[in-house]
Amino acid sequence: MASLVIRGGTVLTMNDRFEVVTGDVAVRDGRITAVGQVGDGPFDRVIDAEGSLVLPGFVQTHIHLCQTLFRGFADDLALMDWLRLRVWPMEAAHTPASLRASAMLAATELLSTGTTTVLTMETVHDTDAVFEAMATTGLRAVIGKCMMDADPLAPARLFESTHAAIDSSLALHKQWDGAAQGRLRAAFAPRFALSCSRDLLEAVGRLSASHGTLVHTHASEQQAEIALVEQRTGRRNMLYFSDTGLASPRLCVAHCVWVDEAERAVMADRQVKVLHCPGSNLKLGSGIAPVPELRRLGISVSLGADGAACNNRLDMFDEMRLAATLQSMRLAPGVLPARDVVWMATREGARALGMEAEIGLVEAGARADLIVVDLRRPHLTTGPDPYSTLVYAARGTDVRTTIVDGEVLVHDYALQHLDSAAIARDASVQARALSRRAGLS
Repeated sequence: MASLVIRGGTVLTMNDRFEVVTGDVAVRDGRITAVGQVGDGPFDRVIDAEGSLVLPGFVQTHIHLCQTLFRGFADDLALMDWLRLRVWPMEAAHTPASLRASAMLAATELLSTGTTTVLTMETVHDTDAVFEAMATTGLRAVIGKCMMDADPLAPARLFESTHAAIDSSLALHKQWDGAAQGRLRAAFAPRFALSCSRDLLEAVGRLSASHGTLVHTHASEQQAEIALVEQRTGRRNMLYFSDTGLASPRLCVAHCVWVDEAERAVMADRQVKVLHCPGSNLKLGSGIAPVPELRRLGISVSLGADGAACNNRLDMFDEMRLAATLQSMRLAPGVLPARDVVWMATREGARALGMEAEIGLVEAGARADLIVVDLRRPHLTTGPDPYSTLVYAARGTDVRTTIVDGEVLVHDYALQHLDSAAIARDASVQARALSRRAGLS
């Protein structure tokens, strides 16, 4: 639709003043044109939001679309066993068809539960299939091909030379960055310090600076991993990243559960972005990230579900609730208040991706990435604080409408352009075949 209006909702603008507006949101040609009382139009489409919250779509900054078919295959394992016994064999066994099915299945779950943008790390090979799938879904995505040139324990298909890792990532960047009317972008995605040579990390740092491209990686997830990094490099993760030239405002690092004071100082100085995944950190027994301490240093901390192999759900509502309640247990109730958690799920995610002027807020001129959450449900009734309602009471199934770039992708809880039943059937077939190829069934 060229134009639409969302009428009569309670609008959480997520602007710098945290303004809450009762009224309308007008959209034309993919952008928000007005917020408040916007008049009668004409509009091509009218969406009734009475009794609902209208807010920016969620920005998940750490996902693995390629792992959606792994759901249930890698449970109850510690990180390194999880990687080497389950996840890497399955990633190595992927084909373009199974990658496409995995990405499509993830998109149906993400859009249905209010996520409109993802930063995702894929496997080493066939990442074109993921870009192609995302182009058809309407989801906004920053996608990186996993880079691995130095892990002798990884399957052969996940190992590539340093030059091959760089050349294939640059080819994807050339072909896909800015595709689908700008909805798709490419990132560099070195997996983590243990999988990458110093030469590769240094090259990625230089390329990120010259291209202005995000770098998406993992670090400091578990203490055993940190010990291995120190054994190999003589440094903790963040100091090693600084040594290699990787630490910059473009560096997006998942987890950061175990970062010491020296590392935090480097992260703050270099404006490194932290991608907090509380559900995954709990399931893998990693620990609880020091989110309030990082935020007090001015470090950007956003949210992601991680992959379905280590979370089993891709629902941002779960991550918001966990982010808040875990810090209440770790430090004190209210140390990470609900309003701040919604900020992390929207504005801070946009900031991590360098898109803070485009997404993550409801304001004239911003991209029309919006969701409508129905409050007329028993478990949402009587809540006086909309942020509290979202973080502590709401669920992904309360998202009635999801809009990306002004296009209605979910309405009245139903996907508008994707056949979720057909996608789920294909995913089941592909998952069974994938597990056989990986030797897991």
